[in-house]
Amino acid sequence: MYNKRVLGLYRCTFAFLGDVMKTLMGKLEFLLGLGGVKKDIVLLVFSGVSLLISIFNWFSLPFDAAWIAILFCGIPIILEAIIGLITSFDIKADVLVSIALVASVIIGEDFAAGEVAFIMQLGALLEELTVAKARAGIEKLVQLTPQKARVLLDGKEYIVPAEEVKPGDVLRVLPGESVPVDGIIISGQTSINQAVITGESLPVDKTEGDEVSSGTVNQFGSFDMRAVKVGNDSSIQRMIRLVQSADAEKAKIVGIADRWATWIVIIALSAALLTWLISGEIIRAVTILVVFCPCALVLATPTAIMAAIGNATKHGFLVREGDALERLASVSKITFDKTGTLTYGVPEVIACRSFSPSYTEKEMYTLAASAETRSEHPLGKAVVRCYKKEFPTSLPHPSQFQMLPGRGVTAVIDGIHVYAGNEKMLEEQGVLLSQKHLAEAETYLVQGCTIIYVVINKNVAGLLALSDTVRAESADMIQKISQLKIQPILLTGDHEDSARTIAQKLQITEYHANCLPEDKLNWIGKWQEQNQFVCMIGDGINDAPALKKATVGIAMGGIGSDIAVEAADIALVDDEIKELPHLMALAKRMMFTIKCNLSFSMGLNFLAIILAVSGVLNPVVGALVHNAGSVAVILHSAYLLTWKKKVKKNN
Repeated sequence: MYNKRVLGLYRCTFAFLGDVMKTLMGKLEFLLGLGGVKKDIVLLVFSGVSLLISIFNWFSLPFDAAWIAILFCGIPIILEAIIGLITSFDIKADVLVSIALVASVIIGEDFAAGEVAFIMQLGALLEELTVAKARAGIEKLVQLTPQKARVLLDGKEYIVPAEEVKPGDVLRVLPGESVPVDGIIISGQTSINQAVITGESLPVDKTEGDEVSSGTVNQFGSFDMRAVKVGNDSSIQRMIRLVQSADAEKAKIVGIADRWATWIVIIALSAALLTWLISGEIIRAVTILVVFCPCALVLATPTAIMAAIGNATKHGFLVREGDALERLASVSKITFDKTGTLTYGVPEVIACRSFSPSYTEKEMYTLAASAETRSEHPLGKAVVRCYKKEFPTSLPHPSQFQMLPGRGVTAVIDGIHVYAGNEKMLEEQGVLLSQKHLAEAETYLVQGCTIIYVVINKNVAGLLALSDTVRAESADMIQKISQLKIQPILLTGDHEDSARTIAQKLQITEYHANCLPEDKLNWIGKWQEQNQFVCMIGDGINDAPALKKATVGIAMGGIGSDIAVEAADIALVDDEIKELPHLMALAKRMMFTIKCNLSFSMGLNFLAIILAVSGVLNPVVGALVHNAGSVAVILHSAYLLTWKKKVKKNN
């Protein structure tokens, strides 16, 4: 009962002291009109000046000027340590720092106590600034969230909160305004600054039918749009959810450092006690406590992780967890989905072949594109789009048009009967393909292409070959991934011919075709059973299970489905897969930095404790050496913010 009363008294006392300190700090903030980092800087300036006054004795005071540093920087550390011990018996770095401060004051080393407190808070400030700089690139998404929207209703314009916009609402966006929700332009032309979403530095021209994303900025003309994705479904909100989950505290290696800090406190106290008992000099014991504070050890990991996350952000990646980068560093296999990842995911006309001497390839292409102008099929739209891209001229409109589901289209253009479709359509229309025609088509079919036969006035005129084209940067990306000793593997739901063609183009030695979602899951599980760490990169809903199963899942955030993005650990915002080698190398560099930080901090601590035991270091010099190590660790981690792997030039 007595112990409970004493404990209760202690808690009340410490709570009272805490309230007093909060009140004093609040008054100081009120007087200075400052808060946050600015307040910390001001307090450090006052503390630093007081330490200079103390050591050089510039003018006399009724007390040692170092006490200003002890009060401003030391008392918050002591209170935090005491509250942690009493409420949850949490032994961390601040416990050892507090003991060193109190011991220094007891033996009359006021300057040493003030110096320890000052440099500890300086290290904390540097860490805060490093983390803030690392996250500045992604937290601007939160700041740029649109607040208002102009809704058009019954010919009138109403300004409403952006969160009240509903799918289907018609909105107007004026020059200089942010796009409030995701949608499609229904009238008007403009240029959009998409840097906040895609990282593109130049504005992108937009017109009717083009998609626009929330958070992007309208540069020039005004336009009307129809809302499609609103509220939490919008692009900006999806990115914000990813940002909010980026927490370096979740990394496993941070937990290891915390456990080490606990044991270091115990070891330091034991070493200090033994040194005092053997040497009889308490100042040596105090010096041990000062130099053995595990500050650098605790700072080693989170600063490196947050700096690496900041670096990844600048290259178009949103890292949901610091742990993801730790896991990524150990990956030995990286599996790719094909469509939308290694390829653009959009069919393109890659060949136009005429079989009839009566029509040139361009004439046949023109008639086929004209017949497809009213088609709603993706392949038909692709034919029209590719034609207009190659020949920016207007197409003649068909006087008659009919859609043949699962077959193709038929149309009459300037009196000419045109059929465009697959082999089944030709069979139904009684049109026969010669062996020469079939052989020509086979050269494209083995490449995984889709064939559209063109029939003009009941005669086979030629064919169009469509294929999902490989991204321009895919080959170089695969080569660089291989140079990092990581094996690229293709997992695709496409058929064997298409998978083989893509794998050969990109020099991927292992591929697996006709993969259903469970097949991709099983392949990844098989490799993991062999103790191999696997990274999966995909974009579709069918990739979500594999993204979740993989050691690290990376989703194509720009074109990928919401489900894929939510299942992944990392999102590639602008779909620039050329940055993947940088991310892989960055993860390895981050782990190297963490190991260097841990080794350096532990080595410095043990060297300092040997010098302290032998009496070479006193508390003042010991504090300077130890905390200089903390600052060095933070600066070493900050280097990751701008790190980029050097490319070796071939001679």
